[in-house]
Amino acid sequence: MSCEDLPRDKIHQRRRFKVTSGVRTAEQTWGLARSASLRSLCSVDAALQKLDLIVYARKLRLSVSSVCARSSLCLCSDSQISRCKGNQSTCGRPGRCRTDRHLRIRAIDAAQHNDSELQISNISPNSRQLKIAVLGFGNFGQFLAKAFVRQGHSVMAHSRSDHSLAAQSVGASFFSDPHDLCEQHPDVILLCTSIISAEAVLRSLPIQRLRRSTLFVDVLSVKEFPKNIFLQFLPHHFDVLCTYPMFGPESGKGSWRGLPFVFDKVRIGEEESRSLRAERFLDIFAREGCRMVEMSCAEHDRHAAGSQFITHTMGRVLEKLGLEATPINTKGYETLLDLVKNTASDSFDLYYGLFMYNKNAMEQMERLDFAFESLKKELFGHLHDKLRKQLFRKAEEETGERVVLSKLPKNGFYALPSSMGKTEETGERASRLSKLPKNGYALPSSSSSSSYELVRT
Repeated sequence: MSCEDLPRDKIHQRRRFKVTSGVRTAEQTWGLARSASLRSLCSVDAALQKLDLIVYARKLRLSVSSVCARSSLCLCSDSQISRCKGNQSTCGRPGRCRTDRHLRIRAIDAAQHNDSELQISNISPNSRQLKIAVLGFGNFGQFLAKAFVRQGHSVMAHSRSDHSLAAQSVGASFFSDPHDLCEQHPDVILLCTSIISAEAVLRSLPIQRLRRSTLFVDVLSVKEFPKNIFLQFLPHHFDVLCTYPMFGPESGKGSWRGLPFVFDKVRIGEEESRSLRAERFLDIFAREGCRMVEMSCAEHDRHAAGSQFITHTMGRVLEKLGLEATPINTKGYETLLDLVKNTASDSFDLYYGLFMYNKNAMEQMERLDFAFESLKKELFGHLHDKLRKQLFRKAEEETGERVVLSKLPKNGFYALPSSMGKTEETGERASRLSKLPKNGYALPSSSSSSSYELVRT
């Protein structure tokens, strides 16, 4: 059934409202909408969506002509509604459609006088409960959500995959559409995705549906990268808090007590309520027993490259070796097996992100390679000495101590120890030589005396 076939009173029963003073009512707008453009609409819902666009623009205190620069529906003409193609308007009244104006809707402020959320916050401004929206509800997101729910906070989740059952099991609400999630007006948006997909997720988030001054938090393994994309893509009226728990589902499954939690207050508003909100979020981890460490993002990445990245690298190298438990495991070997277990449980995207998005990781990789080569040279150097002794020990034992002659014998003579008497036959002396040396003399291998005589050959 087309829109024109629907009785006018039925439409008004579905949607009867009035916007701010001095603006057309929905009924007056309906008179405009009954022109040629609405004839192409297939359902009443489509017509109502076009009416919502007008009301939404009035709530933002934007001129109707500004909306057409971002919408496929031009609302500039009083006589008809025509479609805009790109940046050039096809409206019948030039000058009314400012398509050259770049409209970028950032966020709405839902805190009106009759807003229920504002009334609740005014009644209990120091309430410890937060509405936390978790973007990325994988293993790490579910791991953190359990602690949030355990402390009485309201948790909402969104992920590319359907984790509705997992969200229900931990006491969270799952939203498959990010628009529906943002319309819940959470206090905190927690970016809990992989490092390589963080920018794409942030770009796709409809931040125009959020309240102003919403707190954005990340728990990525690197810190300078999320800080930069937050400052690049978020309006200045959003708060930014960069954090990272130095533990995961495996290392923190028992308790978080004593485990370090790093945070950097990148941009927090001056209002007391915004400062309290950030402190309430940090208090979640402090109440779990974490050791709170305030540190700049650059300093975190510098330390993490030498600790976390090296740990993951060694764990994955040992995983490639295929280590297995033995009946005679030592404590040190058990530690290596635990390292392999902890690192192998994380996705390769995490390890790749630690390398790709931390500018200090390449330096650590080169140092690790240099250290391994240096160790190999040291081992092979000792092995060379051992092999040399084994190869030449027999010859050195047969030769004995090498004695320096006082003068060089003449050609045709060889040196014999003086202790060998003249009664010995020349043939016996000559039998001690395996062959005649090139210079015409030789030392008998059996003699240990330092006194020699020259014998003519």
